[in-house]
Amino acid sequence: MIVDVHTHLPTHGTEVPAREAVVDRVMRPDRPVTLTNSAEDYLRDMEPVDRAFVFGIARGPAGPRTFDGMLPAAEVNDAAAAVAARRPDKLIGFMSVHPEEPGVLDEMERCVHDLGLRGIKLGANYQNYAPMGQPAKRVYEAAQRLGLPVVFHQGTSPFQNAPLRYAHPLVSDDIAMAYPDLRMVLAHLGHPWHADTLMVVRKHANVYADVSGLLYRPWSTYNALRLAYEWGVTHKLLFASDWPVTTPRETIDYLRGFNRFARKHHLPEVSDEQLDAIVRRDSLSLLGLG
Repeated sequence: MIVDVHTHLPTHGTEVPAREAVVDRVMRPDRPVTLTNSAEDYLRDMEPVDRAFVFGIARGPAGPRTFDGMLPAAEVNDAAAAVAARRPDKLIGFMSVHPEEPGVLDEMERCVHDLGLRGIKLGANYQNYAPMGQPAKRVYEAAQRLGLPVVFHQGTSPFQNAPLRYAHPLVSDDIAMAYPDLRMVLAHLGHPWHADTLMVVRKHANVYADVSGLLYRPWSTYNALRLAYEWGVTHKLLFASDWPVTTPRETIDYLRGFNRFARKHHLPEVSDEQLDAIVRRDSLSLLGLG
């Protein structure tokens, strides 16, 4: 089974009007990224995987959005449930909440009991909340109680008003120490802080990292995966694409062709078996969603 633990909501239910198309030229150094897409685009790109987590990012109760497309939690979560309902055999909807939003715990309960959402996406830097502040701790406590795994944005961001200190993996070490039963996924292997991320993953039984959004920086990704191999934690890396920035097919092909880069540059390789195991990892069972 191939499980993509990191995909973002499509922006449109139907075909994107040409006047609404948005192309980003910063996120990937190798090619532009089309950020506007339809539900059909999303489902087509998910064909190579058996299951996929789909989510948005909720904006806070006040203040500017970090980027276009951030919506109030209720809207984001209704959209996640609607997309997941299109292919309930394939898609697992995750909620996003803002810890400082009034009624955040009620929204979490609604998402679980009314919408059938099964995890949470948080990004303290994008949502601009203190990741170890009291409002965030209430969310972590509720997630731990409800058995909801949390995918945390981890690592850098191109958006000027997204605080980098909120997305450093050492903050996740604090969270994991305080909430040892909370299943956590550190997205993007914490790029560019791969070594720090791997040390947090190695230390905590319920903390994993995903490999989303890495392949287009091949030297950084080589070092990240080689470090994971040397520290013996490749078994805690989860397959993920970061759609629409990358696709599942791109990511599968990259991982299975990883050692071509190593051979070309006369570098130490990573076991092909361990690379394929990342692609086929049973993330559902590891995250309590089996």
